Amino acid sequence: MRLTRYTDYALRTLIYVGLHEPRQSSIAEIARAYGISESHLTKVVHQLGRLGFIRTTRGRGGGLQLAKLPAEIVVGTVVRQTEEDLALVECFAGGACVITAPCRLRRALGEALAAFLAVLDRYTLADLLGGNDGIEIAALLGLPSPMKEVAPHLSPPTKI
Repeated sequence: MRLTRYTDYALRTLIYVGLHEPRQSSIAEIARAYGISESHLTKVVHQLGRLGFIRTTRGRGGGLQLAKLPAEIVVGTVVRQTEEDLALVECFAGGACVITAPCRLRRALGEALAAFLAVLDRYTLADLLGGNDGIEIAALLGLPSPMKEVAPHLSPPTKI
């Protein structure tokens, strides 16, 4: 199974925006961070907004933010909604094949696709952003660490 560049960009955009929260992100900075086309990314961002994954604010001080909590954004759902065609072979999309009805290959590939999507359904954006991997990804993208700020260690009072 190979995902399109479009879906790849959608997932990477969600990762970037999720790591950048609560600050707003811009298409230009996401494109620069990943070294991808701004115009292509604009189309991806537009669809992510229509699908309710991100919220866009226009104008000065505008940008992108997640429209849902990272734990509510299921990777399998993003893939299903951004992939134009999940048909692995021609007969999945109603293509003409003389052996479609009894074909076990079609059934096997259908099961494989279902298993692939079932695995992706077990992961949320929160899973992709969490732990040391999220910290490392943020560093690679030039973002501040996604870890919550911790109060500085206070020394115990000195005895007088």
